[in-house]
Amino acid sequence: MKSIRTFCLLVLASGMALGQASQPNNSNVADDLKTLRDAIAAQQKQIAEQQKKLEELQQQLNAKAAAPAPHVQNATLTTTAPATNVSMVQADTEKPKESPLSIRIGGTEFTPGGFVDFNNIFRTTNTQNAVSTTFGGIPFSNTPQGQLTEFRSSGQYSRFNLKVSGKYGENKIGGYIEADFNGNDAANVFVTTNPHTFRLRLYYLQLGRGNWEFTLGQAWGLLTPNKVGVGASPSDLDTTMATDGNIMTGVMYSRDAQFRIAYKPSDHFGWALSVANPQQIAPGVAFPAFLGAGFANTVDGNANAGVPNLFPDVSTKIAIDTNPTGRNKHLEIGGVLTSAQIAVPRPGVVGAFDKESAIGGGVFGGVGISLTKKFRVVAHGMYGNGDGRYFIGSGPQFVVVPIAIAPTVFTAEPSLVHAGSGFGGAEWQATSSTQIGAYYGGIYYARNAFTDITATTPVQPIIGYGGVGSANNRAIQQGELVIAHTMWKNPQYGAFVVASDSSYVTRALWAHLATAPKNAHMFMTKIDFKYVLP
Repeated sequence: MKSIRTFCLLVLASGMALGQASQPNNSNVADDLKTLRDAIAAQQKQIAEQQKKLEELQQQLNAKAAAPAPHVQNATLTTTAPATNVSMVQADTEKPKESPLSIRIGGTEFTPGGFVDFNNIFRTTNTQNAVSTTFGGIPFSNTPQGQLTEFRSSGQYSRFNLKVSGKYGENKIGGYIEADFNGNDAANVFVTTNPHTFRLRLYYLQLGRGNWEFTLGQAWGLLTPNKVGVGASPSDLDTTMATDGNIMTGVMYSRDAQFRIAYKPSDHFGWALSVANPQQIAPGVAFPAFLGAGFANTVDGNANAGVPNLFPDVSTKIAIDTNPTGRNKHLEIGGVLTSAQIAVPRPGVVGAFDKESAIGGGVFGGVGISLTKKFRVVAHGMYGNGDGRYFIGSGPQFVVVPIAIAPTVFTAEPSLVHAGSGFGGAEWQATSSTQIGAYYGGIYYARNAFTDITATTPVQPIIGYGGVGSANNRAIQQGELVIAHTMWKNPQYGAFVVASDSSYVTRALWAHLATAPKNAHMFMTKIDFKYVLP
């Protein structure tokens, strides 16, 4: 800057000298000198202002270089070829990044995620479960299992996932796969090496174009409660803070193969329709004697994965959100259509069968309201005819009713079972690192029982569901308190979370002996250590 000022002064001085040589008049010379002095002063002022601006810019650049990188959800490792244009390089460098583990291949981004889970479980009864509790099978106190406690430590709920996202023209392409080790373990899995079975939880592809979104694959069912919108993404769901593999009593859900179409004209409204894999189930149901012992294999999906199904389950849902990214009020309502079918021997024709079916369904809905930025309440429920399999399979969808054609000639037809499920609770962000959730939920199965007119025994038994002498579930209830504390967190390395999950569960039957307890009771607590990938 000094050299610039010196150069300017020399130029002005030489101009002054030339002016003096050519203008002998003293008054003119004086005027010229004043003009030159004013010009020099203005030039020096401009130079000082420019120097000040350069110094400020240099300070900003130094501060930006010294500052740590801002935390963002997904950082990107760019593997594309170097750009030949400076603006292209800047656009790629400044693009928002998702995770420090992300890898970009071409125009597609692959982001791995998941967590390492170490779960310690104590139950006051011996449910014979690990991380997934069979709430519909809690033992009674008049059984050996009801008198014994159990303790498990397991890492089988650890999870891996991979999210894929990209854009092709106006099409947004996405994919998601998620798996854990909570599969069908061998009976001796806890003896020596704990070789838990790797299983598929979710695996789907998505195509978004304009206001439409299409999902194809195995995803959360549409009746699963949403926290926002009608999407299938795990982050959009409202399935409590529970750490159990079966979530908790009262939360209706499914993860099944499906085709889903969603219409989202804005962030405040969404509609979706799903066509999903069906599975008719009838656990605990007593069937008419004339159908034979092998009949259950054709109707109970709890006992046989390959049972017949009439048509896919169809569900739809609409959702309204007031503020999806802030203090939101979420409202949703929907319905599901399901079916059951059986094959009944045709009277008088050996080897011939008649197909009988029933169509049912249910309605579901719920709300999630953020009363403040740190406190929200939630309530969801479902009730219908034949929708029992969506309640953790704790009861049947249908029973089979015998029909007399003649004194010794019979046929039969399916009859759907009414069932309902629901839960409510509150979630509180107590501190920046501590979150508390308190919930209460329940499941109910209605009675559908009758006399087996086809039985040849002296006393014809009561069959169906909920009859005298049965051990069928009437109601299951659970209260739960979850406290999760983030011990350590770093956007580049992940987070370490410790959760305490305590609950009290009761199970009531439709029939029990006078000498037997009316309800089964269980207290369960879990201390869960979890390292979450960034």
